[in-house]
Amino acid sequence: MATLRGEPVDRPAVSFYEIGGFKIEPANPDPYNIYNAPDWGPLLHLAEERTDLIRMMSPVRARSIDPTGSATSSVWQQFFREETVEQNSWRITTTTLRVAGRTLTQRTKRERDVDSVWTTEHLLKDAGDVEAYLQIPDEAFAEKVDVAPLEAEDVALGDKGIVMVDTEDPLCAAAALFSMEDYTVLAFTEPALFHRLLEKMARHIHARTAEVSRRFPGRLWRIYGPEYASEPFLPPSLFREYVVRYVAPMIRDIRAHGGFARIHCHGRLKGILDDIVGMGADGLDPIEPPPHGDVTLRYVRERYGKQLVLFGNLEIADIVSLPTAQFTEKVKRALDEGTTGAGRGFVLMPSSAPYGRNISRQILQNYETMVRLTEGT
Repeated sequence: MATLRGEPVDRPAVSFYEIGGFKIEPANPDPYNIYNAPDWGPLLHLAEERTDLIRMMSPVRARSIDPTGSATSSVWQQFFREETVEQNSWRITTTTLRVAGRTLTQRTKRERDVDSVWTTEHLLKDAGDVEAYLQIPDEAFAEKVDVAPLEAEDVALGDKGIVMVDTEDPLCAAAALFSMEDYTVLAFTEPALFHRLLEKMARHIHARTAEVSRRFPGRLWRIYGPEYASEPFLPPSLFREYVVRYVAPMIRDIRAHGGFARIHCHGRLKGILDDIVGMGADGLDPIEPPPHGDVTLRYVRERYGKQLVLFGNLEIADIVSLPTAQFTEKVKRALDEGTTGAGRGFVLMPSSAPYGRNISRQILQNYETMVRLTEGT
């Protein structure tokens, strides 16, 4: 919290992002729970006991859905149906939407040994599908907002860490409905229609943000989705159209109640950094170094470090593949670039986390290096 406020600290904070970020249950016997593999034990323990925990939590308990499917079931169920089946080592979920005379389908799959979900068929394919989607009444997206679990986790963490409210932005909610190619074509060629879709998403996301920031004030937030409008996908002019217009109100609500808004954006940042700062953001992650990104951590610190707390900038690929001696040099450089000169604050953090069942000794040693160097040992 001192880092977020720009106050002096005795050392840089260190976070493993998703590891220690998500609430993980290693004892859960679910065959799709990769974290019950023995390899994960030492790494999970290291995160919980030696890092500055930033627990990512959503305030949305669920949409109001009646599992009986009765006549009084939710508006959501009048349009959407979900079915999940197991095939070999895959869990496949099919979502069907019937609206405006159209039947739209989305399919996702999850492999038993990989903590990731692939979308093999996206719900929206063209402008006609968007027009149909816009006919869904806003009541279908009503949510149950519950901050009690966030408050309880905040108490449970004590001095070990903080709770961070995790939320998508309207662009993420909209773009994820399409394949990347269909999304970028529509965003380029049908801006008026795409804005209508963003406005529909924004109504419930903005309402949620306003309510949660009021009921759970003074906390860190992560807003993910702006990378959908970063280069090379879209030019900076459309970042202003599709991100700034819709995220700036979220940031205003968060900051109005003493909170801190962290923007999550992979990839190229140079052309949009002024816009991110102009929205009033308090933090930025993961600030990927070249060649994945197009700016160094030093560049961002020198030009924007007084406004932004910087979170980064270690690549997960380096954690997984580099010998510890080489990775140590990467950590030293990140700590140097993230803390040299005047700046609001820095948190050493990777861009992502391993997503398989096997954690090698080298991976564990590289994570241990992050802790050791931030502790000055």
